[in-house]
Amino acid sequence: MTRSHGENDTNKGSISLSGAVGMGTGVMIGAGIFALTGQIAQLAGPYFALSFVLGAMVTSLSAYSYIKMSNAWPSSGGVAMILQKAYGPGAIAAAAALLMALSMVISESLVARTFATYVLRPFDVASGPLIPILAVGVILFAFLVNISGNRSVGRLSVIMAVIKIGGIALFGIAALWAGGFSFPDASSGNTRFDTTGFIASVALSILAFKGFTTITNSGGEITNPHRNVGLTIMISIAICVVIYLLVALAVGSNLTIDQIIAAKDYSLAQAAAPAFGQAGFYFTVVLAAVATASGVLASVFAVSRMLAMLTDMKMIPHRHFGMSGPVRSHTLVYTVVLASILAVFFDLGRIASLGAFFYLIMDMLVHWGVLRYLRDEIGANGWIVRFALLCDAVVLMAFTILKLRTDPIIVLYAASAITAVFMFQRIYLKGWFVSPPERE
Repeated sequence: MTRSHGENDTNKGSISLSGAVGMGTGVMIGAGIFALTGQIAQLAGPYFALSFVLGAMVTSLSAYSYIKMSNAWPSSGGVAMILQKAYGPGAIAAAAALLMALSMVISESLVARTFATYVLRPFDVASGPLIPILAVGVILFAFLVNISGNRSVGRLSVIMAVIKIGGIALFGIAALWAGGFSFPDASSGNTRFDTTGFIASVALSILAFKGFTTITNSGGEITNPHRNVGLTIMISIAICVVIYLLVALAVGSNLTIDQIIAAKDYSLAQAAAPAFGQAGFYFTVVLAAVATASGVLASVFAVSRMLAMLTDMKMIPHRHFGMSGPVRSHTLVYTVVLASILAVFFDLGRIASLGAFFYLIMDMLVHWGVLRYLRDEIGANGWIVRFALLCDAVVLMAFTILKLRTDPIIVLYAASAITAVFMFQRIYLKGWFVSPPERE
């Protein structure tokens, strides 16, 4: 029988409902709003704010499968546990779980590049070697904090979460007020609406919400998990969509779409300048630095934890390479090295695209597993799961078509990487699908 990690959770009930909501929103609210607003506007045109709403709706549908699974088997196995329950301990489950971990590493590099972009903006540096150098620097900082212990991570994460959520909300309200709530007029520009581009933009919007999976990964540690895991996820998504929509409208009230696209990597700082002058600009830069630095810190912690969990579940191999200490110390190093490589060799647009491809494929495998093998066992509504699967498929198709038109090489990179992950796991585990005894 596939091991349930809920049986081995050592910190059961250690996270309250409010604490879980704080953790979920702290992970979700970060680089998504700072890095992706401009990129989403580039695809969605004047309707970029609506893209965040649709992203929240698709994410809420996706969350249904995770909530039903967490209600049935509350554990700290998270996505990996869901996949093993559905597909058994074979290559399909392991590859999908590894895609999830890699999407988190990609998100880490995205956040790091966003940190560098905003910090260097006062110096009028929008490209060049300083951006990847500073991105790697913040990743290494997160590594040092993480190896100092979980307590250090927790303290910094709480402080930074309060600052960034309060600061982002303040920015949104103040900028929207300063812009005179004139979003439609200010958003006029030369950018034309494209249906495929708008649907494709939802793939990036989903990235801004995918941090909810952190909640499922900690399901066994949340008080009354059968009730609170699902409630935490929905409350966190609701808070985030309010914040994201507020900021999107605020940016749109101060910049035209063409201006947002021109400053797509630092659009919030650009929007602050006409609204509040230099003081507002610097406030936004500092806010972005705090938000993204905390995001990198949380991401390094979460990814290394998940890789260690996958190692413990025998879903991925592990090599010490001469390093001492526990497995999680080693996975910290692997996480930092891979994220640093991505931050050096890929720009924000391509990093976000890779993350979208990896996450959507993994998410579709989760839904298919629930629909095909676990629907009756966990009491899931088949039509909701089917609709979530369909939404993912439509968004992925539109995003792929768009990228084939505008940046085909990133589609090749993504397809090659996904294929390599599945083939690697097939060789390692020697079978695609292993039927768990409970389904025989």
